[in-house]
Amino acid sequence: MVDLITGLRITKLVMSLTFMKSSSWKSRSAISGSFFVHRQKPEFCELFIICGGKLVFLREGNNEGLIEDDQGEMVANSRSKRQSFRDLVVKMFPENSAKMKNQCDSSASNGSFDQWEKYKEEIENYMSQILSSNAEEIDDFVANESLQKSNTELVMADNMTVQEKRKALKIKFLEIKQTIQLSREEAKGHVRGHAKAQWATTLCTRRAEEIDGCINDEIARKADLKRELDATKEELSELHTEVEITTSRLNSILELQRELSNKLQLSSVARSRAEVKVEKVVKQRTDTLQEIDEYRKQRDVLRRRIEFCREKDAIGNATMLMKPSFEYKEFTAAEIRAATDGFSDRMRLKSGGDWTDVYKARLNHTSVAIKLYSSGDVDSADAFRAKVKLFSHMRHPHILAMIGFCSELRCIVFEYMHNGCLRDILFSGKRSSKRRNKCLNWKARICIAADVCTGLCFVHRAKPRPVAHGNLNPSKILLDRNNVAKIHGFKTPLSSDKLDIRSDIRAYGNLVLQILTGRNWAGLVEEAIMMDQTKLIEVLDPMAGEWPLDIAVELGRIGIKCLSIHEDKELNMTSLAREVEKVKKLADEIVANGECVVANERNQDDEDSAEFPNFFLCPILQEVMKNPHVAADGFSYELEAIEEWLKTGRDTSPMTNLRLDDKILTPNHSLRSLIEDLQKKRSISTR
Repeated sequence: MVDLITGLRITKLVMSLTFMKSSSWKSRSAISGSFFVHRQKPEFCELFIICGGKLVFLREGNNEGLIEDDQGEMVANSRSKRQSFRDLVVKMFPENSAKMKNQCDSSASNGSFDQWEKYKEEIENYMSQILSSNAEEIDDFVANESLQKSNTELVMADNMTVQEKRKALKIKFLEIKQTIQLSREEAKGHVRGHAKAQWATTLCTRRAEEIDGCINDEIARKADLKRELDATKEELSELHTEVEITTSRLNSILELQRELSNKLQLSSVARSRAEVKVEKVVKQRTDTLQEIDEYRKQRDVLRRRIEFCREKDAIGNATMLMKPSFEYKEFTAAEIRAATDGFSDRMRLKSGGDWTDVYKARLNHTSVAIKLYSSGDVDSADAFRAKVKLFSHMRHPHILAMIGFCSELRCIVFEYMHNGCLRDILFSGKRSSKRRNKCLNWKARICIAADVCTGLCFVHRAKPRPVAHGNLNPSKILLDRNNVAKIHGFKTPLSSDKLDIRSDIRAYGNLVLQILTGRNWAGLVEEAIMMDQTKLIEVLDPMAGEWPLDIAVELGRIGIKCLSIHEDKELNMTSLAREVEKVKKLADEIVANGECVVANERNQDDEDSAEFPNFFLCPILQEVMKNPHVAADGFSYELEAIEEWLKTGRDTSPMTNLRLDDKILTPNHSLRSLIEDLQKKRSISTR
């Protein structure tokens, strides 16, 4: 019934007791069973006992169970508290009671559970029978004792006779004998019960041993399971950590994917823009190439015009020499001082010789060279004017031209030659990094020799009498932007003596040999030509590049011929000019046919600078500007040059000599972009 209550979860149970006779073992079994159900039922179940149509209550006290009605009167009782077989087992093995219960529950799945349940029910029924029979016998024994006591008391009261007493004793003896017989039978029953009890005890012992073994197995299994559980927990912890790490990596990858997607989109947009730009650049390149072709055509036309103009100027200058006088501009002393910044050392040209008193200046937006004459050169104003008149008659493309003069300061204004004198380039090119960039190739040197020869030929053929230079050397040869040579430094008064003319021819021969070797002493060339022509290559100037041997030999012979003029008294500059012109034409053919890799006819850098417009050049440095800045006077200067100008304490304009309103310099981005564009176009055309 307790198992049914637990299994079916009965919350309210009503039991009815009908056998209430004290002599009935069934009634006592019912009472004991009621108390057993009352004690063993779960707490969630309420038990109600009905007896004779009334609700009675169970009460336990002093090891005795009582059944009372609602008035508190006892209806029935139990002599002793009967115990089930399970209670006995719990008392015998209290420490294993919980284990047995768990073991029984855990062994419910195996096959021995049903057999054990059958044995358990049989043992419990047997124990119940023993307890019931003992209780009934005890009650009968008490009842007989009470009856005998009452009978004895009754006999003693009536004063029974001896016969009657004997009869009574005989009856009693028979009863005792019967009782003894019953006791024997009961003893036999007890023996059988004892055997059954031993069987039950053995069975319980074996079962207990099995349960202990199962318990030990379960304990061992529990330890293994605990270790497995700990290992599983560690694995779960590691998996959890790995999951977190993987999640963080996944988030990072997702963020990186988003960033890459954004970059890909930006790259696609940039690529599309770049493609558009490339198309524009390709189109611009095509247009630029077309412009380059047009510029080349225009350049060829301009070169032809320049040659024509040079010839025309030569003819015009020769005509002007026939005139008695020629008018030039006369500058004031203020203009000269303003142009030379008060004849400062910064503006002085340190070229040596009689150029130590020459200053670089800018007059009327044109670069000029102003030469001061000391009292040793001219003693009076008339002598200075005679010198001015003399130089005014010399007009030739290869003779330094006079622009004006100043009588007050006794100075003459000449045109400015940007590349300086030939001596600095020939003899300083191996030592100075600045001059190294201006070294002359062999083609440019041949052109210089031809230019000097043409200039000397012009003055030697002057009318009404020839004019000799008197002091020709590399320091008297100046070069402009295009490395066009011009002669200066004529001795005054001019000489027309034949010895002086021969001296010019000999000096020209020495100049030619210096152009070939890049050395002051030209004796090596004569020795090399006399011994072996191939030895000439060893003494040629390596800064000029790879000389064509036949041209170098021919030019060396011309120089040696000039040095030996005392042997050929008929030698003159006219015949020398024809020979030098042949060498120049041969060099032009070599360059045109590509037989020798050389630069352009003039130094490439200087030629590039010459092709720039004048407003691309810095007024102070006379070089193409890289970082032009506008000053307060409105002119653009190279930033380093104008900053150096202002740092020295000057507050006037280099161009106008007027006071500057401020010293603020503004970048001229438009001019800079124009310069860069032209440089790019020229680099493309060069390619």
